[in-house]
Amino acid sequence: MRRLIFLATAALSAQILAADTNQKAQERLMLETAINIPTVEGRGNVPKLVAYLSEQFRKAGITDIVVKPHGETQTMIIRWKAAGKPSKKPMLLMAHMDVVEAKREDWQLDPFVFREDAGYYYGRGTSDNKAGVVQILMSLTQLKASGFKPKRDIIVLFTGDEETAGDGSRLATSEWRSLVDAEFALNSDAGDGGFLKDGTPLGFGIQAAEKTYRSYSFTVRNAGGHSSKPRPDHAIYELATALKKLEAHRFTPRLNEVTKAYFTERAKADKGPLGNAMQRWVANEKDGAAADIIEADPTEVGSTRTRCVATKIEGGHADNALPNSARATVNCRIIPGDDPKDVQAELARLVGAGVEVALTDSFGAPTLASPLRPDVVTAYTQAVRKRHPNMPIIPQMSTGATDGVFFRALGIPVYGVGGLWGIVPDDERAHGRDERVPVQSFHDGIGIWREMIAKLAG
Repeated sequence: MRRLIFLATAALSAQILAADTNQKAQERLMLETAINIPTVEGRGNVPKLVAYLSEQFRKAGITDIVVKPHGETQTMIIRWKAAGKPSKKPMLLMAHMDVVEAKREDWQLDPFVFREDAGYYYGRGTSDNKAGVVQILMSLTQLKASGFKPKRDIIVLFTGDEETAGDGSRLATSEWRSLVDAEFALNSDAGDGGFLKDGTPLGFGIQAAEKTYRSYSFTVRNAGGHSSKPRPDHAIYELATALKKLEAHRFTPRLNEVTKAYFTERAKADKGPLGNAMQRWVANEKDGAAADIIEADPTEVGSTRTRCVATKIEGGHADNALPNSARATVNCRIIPGDDPKDVQAELARLVGAGVEVALTDSFGAPTLASPLRPDVVTAYTQAVRKRHPNMPIIPQMSTGATDGVFFRALGIPVYGVGGLWGIVPDDERAHGRDERVPVQSFHDGIGIWREMIAKLAG
């Protein structure tokens, strides 16, 4: 009898292992296909990815798919309707299909050819953000196949230009708002975990705030002249002086609910001068010296205040002529609570009347931090800790901007719960060379999304 039980158990284990292997093979193929479609601005490939993703949803029986063309790209909006009368307002799941450019000569291998090596998946978009696209798609199709019946509508927004214009989310929150209106949103483009090389857990983030993106131009103009007769009002020199002032300038530090919770948790893990500074600043927001210590740490740059930095410069028209003008682009990441108009005014005061300061580009509206909803925090925490017991879950503010800023501006809370993890700093390669994600991290993430969705929509 024991022998029969053993054989039956072994057979069942083999079936489970085969099913798990087959599922991971499907997940891998989905990511590989997505990576091998170069969805970079200017190549016109986003519609190819949209067609592929649409096919996968339809095969799974999720057929309410709306494709919105805009410019050269497209945005997808998918709705899985509640079974029967919804008991709750819809929830929104977010990811972006486009990726930043990558040059072949900068990478070890072609950035737009997926490959697996030594426990990693490589390719542009493996972490930012095609892993998120695939995790959302696969988690939904797996739930559908399991017979799961949502009690609220589940809406998916896949945008095609988050890395550039951001028109997908801008239009979604304006012209297409009726298609995406939701009680809250889960964003795959933020909120990941980290470990040190020795396995020490650093925690998983839940992003509930992000900075606003604005670019300004600094321009100096004058009459120019012959290079043999230098004049005191030299456009390039005056611009250089303005940029040195910018380099040294520090905006007023500012705490919010999310960053206060973040620094409170971080201070527990750091018992040195940095952790001490975090404790001091959380206790007294006006302790600017403590905030300066935090801001000077390479891992915390941009976390305490608005930061502006020069990113491009141009000037002059001939080797033997004084320049008529010189211009620099200054990119600002503005902390919640600071108004972009006030930031522009502060820059203008800083550089003086001889330098024109003008707005040239923007991404999203100023937003406040999203309140930390207990249901979302609990669902994310439980899904993460099922794989990583006792892992700290730490509220975060992104120093960059995602599609989430458009929804926060409408009053829809957004939570970055990407669920990926990596080795810090080795795997922090989004937008960089040889972008990659640990194989286990990618597959773990699908399970995290599947369990979060089931808890929040069930």
